[in-house]
Amino acid sequence: MEVKEAIEKAKLNDQMAFNFLLDKFWNDVYGFQLKRTENENDAEDISIQTFSKAFDKIHTYDDKYVFKTWLITISKNIHIDLIRKRKSSISNTVNSDVENEYYGIIDESPSPEDKLITEQNLAKLLRDIKKLKPHYQEVINLRYFQELSYKEISEQLEEPINNVKVKLLRAKKLLAEIITKK
Repeated sequence: MEVKEAIEKAKLNDQMAFNFLLDKFWNDVYGFQLKRTENENDAEDISIQTFSKAFDKIHTYDDKYVFKTWLITISKNIHIDLIRKRKSSISNTVNSDVENEYYGIIDESPSPEDKLITEQNLAKLLRDIKKLKPHYQEVINLRYFQELSYKEISEQLEEPINNVKVKLLRAKKLLAEIITKK
């Protein structure tokens, strides 16, 4: 799949296209933020927010611009907003009206990562999950073991639904990498 094709499919809520774009551009956005923040956790959080916002607003993307540049710009703006919030000490709250306006990222069929995860022996799978960062362990646990919906996970973590979806996509990819390395 090419980037332009993936963007067009993502505009039609194609889950595989979202996965492709996340995989293709994660390292670019994360690396950019790691240089800016010099903090792995902040870089990861901002990267998750970047993809969440980009996927939510994918229909506004103009193909006159390079997609990577568009993502980096979103990422840079999120970082600037974060710095402003920290400086002004405003509490980080989620506007419930905005939460209801998101464009759903449809998760219709099991991805290759989902299939791989379900095929694993439970004990081995739990050991592999423990190798993930705690916030990834948490979303995997809430989604697959407690079987909560995205909305329920969003409420429990007090994060926007799109952040939960991106975090879960990333957690599944990392877990699949851990499983396949064996």
